[in-house]
Amino acid sequence: MRYLSYLTIGIFFGIIMYKSEAASWFRIYEMFQFGSFHMYGIIGSALVLGVIGIQIIKKFKIKAIGDAEMNLHPKKKGVTNYLIGGIIFGLGWALAGACPGPMYVLAGAGYYSILVVIGGALLGTFVYGVVKDKLPH
Repeated sequence: MRYLSYLTIGIFFGIIMYKSEAASWFRIYEMFQFGSFHMYGIIGSALVLGVIGIQIIKKFKIKAIGDAEMNLHPKKKGVTNYLIGGIIFGLGWALAGACPGPMYVLAGAGYYSILVVIGGALLGTFVYGVVKDKLPH
């Protein structure tokens, strides 16, 4: 029953992403060209809601459903990892025209060429999992 609620929430989120044009290649292109505020507004709204949500979780010590632990511990300080990761993520986003969330929305909307991008993202995630212990910390 829990998976059905996850599926329902995911479908609802996908509809919102599609209707708000957050999955639109043209809107993403406009954003990277600094031609429109539309995507920056969506991303900024998500950031503000995320910060508020995390603060609520911390303040009220909200636990995850079940026995899972929520890891809201401070991350290791450093610029290099974030800079390299951000550049790789941004390049992939610009080249593919979609970040991970909208990729699945586009597949669900019938843009099946995005399956190549999804395959590449899954392969990249797998490769990272294989080599992450060998990377410098």
